[in-house]
Amino acid sequence: MAPKMVTSFRRSLSFPNPASHTSSKPQKTFHVRSTSLPCRSHPIISQLRDEIAELSSWSTVSESGCRTSAWLCDGLRRLKTVHESLDDLLHLPQTRESLRGGEYSSLIEKLLEDFLRFVDVYGMFQTLVLRLKEEYSAVQIAFRRKAGEKIAVHSKNLNKIAKEIGKLAPNLASIGKLSTAPARAPYDDEAELIDVINDVVKMTVSVSGSLFGGLSNSSAFRKPSCMGLMNFGKKTKNVKVEGAIREFEEIDLEKLRKQAEEEVKMASKKMHETEDCIVEIEGCAERAFRSLINTRVSLLNVLTQ
Repeated sequence: MAPKMVTSFRRSLSFPNPASHTSSKPQKTFHVRSTSLPCRSHPIISQLRDEIAELSSWSTVSESGCRTSAWLCDGLRRLKTVHESLDDLLHLPQTRESLRGGEYSSLIEKLLEDFLRFVDVYGMFQTLVLRLKEEYSAVQIAFRRKAGEKIAVHSKNLNKIAKEIGKLAPNLASIGKLSTAPARAPYDDEAELIDVINDVVKMTVSVSGSLFGGLSNSSAFRKPSCMGLMNFGKKTKNVKVEGAIREFEEIDLEKLRKQAEEEVKMASKKMHETEDCIVEIEGCAERAFRSLINTRVSLLNVLTQ
């Protein structure tokens, strides 16, 4: 049985006037606002639409080719913010009441499947970024010890991890659009709710491809024979990879085995900076992953509570 909505009331504090000065004017009344979904956008829905638009703008910037680790972390943060707002929306009693109708049971089931896929994929992404960090740290140790063979081994492992990250986006391709809400009025609150959830799902699928591609296409984690951009005083042809993260394009692990002392110092500094970028990406990926878990739990509660 759907829970009854609790209407909020304003509390007023009044003091009696002296009897000789009693006013004959009627007492002022107060308007009480309903907690049900309003006939125009709920503030959380409006906020969510703004955040979706900002995430869309972030995705547009990525298409211009200006991709850095800061850009990737910004995308993960914006994605987290969108799902936190969706989670807030799903916690509203009126939202849960609207979605508990039998006609929406299949819709909720579809959402649960979609968000399970999101959670699985971003869980794998988080794990792969952790492995990426560990292998890159191992490369630095091998580099400091001038262990050329170990550099080659860890470079190969990085290449494998990058390929696995690149395979994540296709796992989200099967996530489709939700059913629309049945038309009931010229401006239907439930239809708006379904529309904004559709937009969140669609945008999550879209930006995930850019996020995963940014790492998987970076030459620092691919076979470096033809992708390195760091010259260290040598004249070599720069080969840019579309969609790659700029900082990770500046490391050529193959050449690290052949550097002079001064060039080694420069490379060591650059590698340390790159590792810091990976650590930051790891933290942002974990927070985005947690936001997806929370949203799915809230969807599950719509059915069970």
